[in-house]
Amino acid sequence: MRVWKFGDNIDTDAIIPGRYLVIYDPWALATHAFEGTRDEFAQNAREGDIIVAGKNFGCGSSREHAPLALLGAGVKVIIARSFARIFYRNAINVGILPLVCPEATTIEDGSTVTIHLEEGLIESNGRKLPIEPVPPFMKEIIDAGGLVAYARNLEKVETCIGSQ
Repeated sequence: MRVWKFGDNIDTDAIIPGRYLVIYDPWALATHAFEGTRDEFAQNAREGDIIVAGKNFGCGSSREHAPLALLGAGVKVIIARSFARIFYRNAINVGILPLVCPEATTIEDGSTVTIHLEEGLIESNGRKLPIEPVPPFMKEIIDAGGLVAYARNLEKVETCIGSQ
């Protein structure tokens, strides 16, 4: 998985400029992701690419559009030293896995990353870097494709159990 590296305090306006908040389609939003910040991202991001950042990724306004734009661009994982709390939850809610890695800034732009959730680490350029554990319920939400899909799956299970 190829890395797109960003620094500290990347806010939601840098991820998706406010003028595009009238768009709700993730793929349409993706065409404007990082516009004015890193313009080549929207044209060159591919399914499975990873965002790597420093501290406080996703700070600023609490818009769900930011993780939706990244999801539309094919990003399923964001690795950062830390996340803004609301962005972290919004990412999970749309099905993006946010991983906290104290050494995220040592990962190079364009490098590849292998994730080992069970072992609690990621590999990049021959180095093993620790990540914070992902709680099982959060992994279930992400595996389902986000909170709405997770809730629908629960509803189906409850319906099946209730009809027995």
